[in-house]
Amino acid sequence: MRLLLAPALLGLLLVGCTDADGSSDAAASTPVTEVATVLQPCPQQPDDRAVGAQTLPAVTLDCLGGGALDLGRAPGTPTVVNLWASWCGPCREELPVMQEFADAAAGQVHVVGVISKDGVPQADSFAGEAGVTFPGAFDGEGRLMAELGLPGLPATYFLDAEGALVHTETGPVDSLDELEGLVDEHLGVPL
Repeated sequence: MRLLLAPALLGLLLVGCTDADGSSDAAASTPVTEVATVLQPCPQQPDDRAVGAQTLPAVTLDCLGGGALDLGRAPGTPTVVNLWASWCGPCREELPVMQEFADAAAGQVHVVGVISKDGVPQADSFAGEAGVTFPGAFDGEGRLMAELGLPGLPATYFLDAEGALVHTETGPVDSLDELEGLVDEHLGVPL
């Protein structure tokens, strides 16, 4: 039996986790401050600017659990920044791995999500269903994705304590072992 797909549907399958025009209608009508969330507040950051050969764009985002994430500042602790959305199938598979890592690495490496091109209720609902509690900064319009030139999700950025971008992983991380290996290799933190 042959399955025939309409060209428009085939195009959506091939572009991964993006809408056909690279945007999402789910982006944000509910203010971040109006949601009771399971996500933790974003970690405090020192006042130092991020330094390194490469750094993430200096974008500041409100966090669903409270506080803000300023990517122009040094995190103070090695940090994994994971861009995700509730509508992204690979993100839905990857997010529990990120939570498992956040639990295992507590105190040694921070994990912070950036909820991209999504709605607050949708993202929070999915985080609750998936058991995700690590901090999540909200970027409903996808400013960071646009600044990074990302065509789709997920994407994970590894920052040292000074904010230098030391590694970028595009596409999903499939297992805790894989993520621990990436952190050991690129951030020098064995777990």
